[in-house]
Amino acid sequence: MKLKVACQLDYELKENAPLILMLRPQNGSEQEIIEENYLLNPPISFSEYQDVYGNLCQRMIAPLGKLTIKTSSIVETQHHVEVNFKAGFVPVENLPNEAIIYMLPSRYCESDKLFPLAFEITQNLPLGYAQVDAIRQWVKTHIVYEYGRSSSSTSAFDTVQTKTGVCRDFTHLCLALCRALNIPARMVVGYLHDLKPMDLHAWFEAYVGDKWYTFDATQNFPTGNRVVIAYGRDANDVAFASQFGDMELLNMWVSVEEVK
Repeated sequence: MKLKVACQLDYELKENAPLILMLRPQNGSEQEIIEENYLLNPPISFSEYQDVYGNLCQRMIAPLGKLTIKTSSIVETQHHVEVNFKAGFVPVENLPNEAIIYMLPSRYCESDKLFPLAFEITQNLPLGYAQVDAIRQWVKTHIVYEYGRSSSSTSAFDTVQTKTGVCRDFTHLCLALCRALNIPARMVVGYLHDLKPMDLHAWFEAYVGDKWYTFDATQNFPTGNRVVIAYGRDANDVAFASQFGDMELLNMWVSVEEVK
């Protein structure tokens, strides 16, 4: 499917402040960027770099006053998510170097605390994809999707206690449970077609069968038509904006539309 994805952020700054944005999708195995626009009002210069996870980051000094950021892209996406219950567990010694970092505990994913739960969910299942899908189903069934019950500091272990959260919290818990079983798992943020209510979305990928597979604990079954913006260990690595000064986000608008 061909999608037009767009995002607008409106800020008010009390001072000139450094700002790092992560809003540009890039070509990958599941998506092709056909057209892209990136506008700043007022116009300000910025530099771009690729972080350690391969994400495109835009670095700038945001000026005092109002700042509007508009991005849009037309992207060719995959209509379906690949499902493969035969994809097996990859022993740690056989993992590619770049996957190892996604096995370790991180700020919001305390995998070292969650092995008993991960074992309980996946016992007697084939190692690999089947374990990851069981984790996805357990989180979908046992965690209530509810706004306002979690915050930017809520971790996977917190979510187990409260049993509520949003896509970010669902993803953190799945990541931590996978890593507790020595399965590399990474957070993904981006756009999802037909998401209600529309917003930027979070899901995860797990490395089994010598490749990354997509999973989404907020859905009853996996769907495609996703546009990836960034990958990371948890939300700390994939923030769409990192600000270093006195500035307030006044408004955020997100759109995903099919291009006929």
